[in-house]
Amino acid sequence: MQAKRRSPRLLAPVHCACLLESGYNILAALPPDADLEAQIAQLQPDVIIVDEQSDAALKKVVAAAANERRPIVCFTEDDDKGKMHAAIEAGVAAYVVAGLSSERVKAVLDVAIARFEVDQKLRRELSETRLKLAERKVIERAKGLLMERHRCTEDEAYHKLRRLAMDKNLKLSEVAQRMLDVVDLLT
Repeated sequence: MQAKRRSPRLLAPVHCACLLESGYNILAALPPDADLEAQIAQLQPDVIIVDEQSDAALKKVVAAAANERRPIVCFTEDDDKGKMHAAIEAGVAAYVVAGLSSERVKAVLDVAIARFEVDQKLRRELSETRLKLAERKVIERAKGLLMERHRCTEDEAYHKLRRLAMDKNLKLSEVAQRMLDVVDLLT
């Protein structure tokens, strides 16, 4: 496992030693003005550890990791519930307030990684579901068009679309979208 730190302020040397003993490599401690997106792309950390109290710095880390999502763990002294909620909403996997005993550092990172993986799975499922819904809407519109133009039943329209998709070796939704595109072009 690999971890990235921003500054030594809140993650004490004892925590660093605990990370190293637990099999983590500390790749870099980056200053707040670093090009975080480029550094994340270059270093490819498994976990990003933020030990920064500034909202702006935390937002910068979350934004930098948006293209290449990673678990983000934030160690802070700020126990403001609004900031905590905003950090979690932004994608922080663990928000640890008021320090941490060295024995718990590995457990916190393990939980953050597990929570991140569950979150990523849910995001993929949501994306797939939205895509399927969008495809279903396109197919329904194309069936409606066929029913109107060919005066056929919904089942007959579906079979026409399906047959065309198989003949063209395309997905049903692709055939339906092409059909709708042609109609839009001609009207």
